[in-house]
Amino acid sequence: MYRVKQIEAEADLAGFSQWLKEQGVEHRITEEGDSQVLWLENPDHADPVLHALERFLSEPELRERVNEVVSSPVFVGGRWQPSPRHAPLVLAMIVIGVVVSFFTELGQNRLATYLMIIDPTVYNWGSMAERIQALSVTLSNGEIWRLLTPDFLHFSWAHIVFNAVMLWFLGSQIEWFDGRQRLLLLFAVVSVLSNGLQYLVSGPLFGGLSGVVYGILGYCWLSQRRRPRFQFPPALVTFAVAWMVVGFTPFTEMLGLGRMANEAHLGGFLSGLALAVILPVSKKAPHQGGA
Repeated sequence: MYRVKQIEAEADLAGFSQWLKEQGVEHRITEEGDSQVLWLENPDHADPVLHALERFLSEPELRERVNEVVSSPVFVGGRWQPSPRHAPLVLAMIVIGVVVSFFTELGQNRLATYLMIIDPTVYNWGSMAERIQALSVTLSNGEIWRLLTPDFLHFSWAHIVFNAVMLWFLGSQIEWFDGRQRLLLLFAVVSVLSNGLQYLVSGPLFGGLSGVVYGILGYCWLSQRRRPRFQFPPALVTFAVAWMVVGFTPFTEMLGLGRMANEAHLGGFLSGLALAVILPVSKKAPHQGGA
């Protein structure tokens, strides 16, 4: 072992030591009088480890993040890997989407019209004025659920699988770190705004959790800058925004992917960003369900 650093005894290095283990760095921390000493098996690791240690000791937010990750049961080897018991609300959303897709035959039977934002077989919706009138009558009849139920309509299994994967990866983190009430609020607000925009621009023939996924992504990305806690590759946001822009072109139809719910994606993403600004950053401990 090579002696590489002496640190004051008051410094809590438990989280840093666990992080080093997960990185495969062989080391030992010993006590010498009023100090702690960091030893490394491989001296080639000294420079990067010392740099990481300096940041760990000098940046409280980074230290909190490291300690949170290494002590959390939803991180395995430093990677976000929750089980269903860690995010039951997200799991329920996915299950509902799968069940609805099955019973509506991927949006092809009469049942699907009861879940669209308006019933397209009852109302005229060719113009903006007609769409506003149809929605006003629908809501005045008490069919408020229609603002949310388009989320669970999907028109291909590939579509719901992709949405389910993204919702599980990002939504489960919000449910764990920010609580179920925060996730429910995000779901409700993003759904209403993304579905509403899509309907007003293009009519009622749409569905899917994509708007919610874009809203959750926007929330995670911007809220992460205020308090680091979520884990996702930065390139994911770049890819998602680029794909949203591509959706407004004829390219997806040329590829045989059909027309995307572009306004729902845009409305979802913008509403997620807005909620990240408006809502206070949660300070609650994970899995307590607070807003």
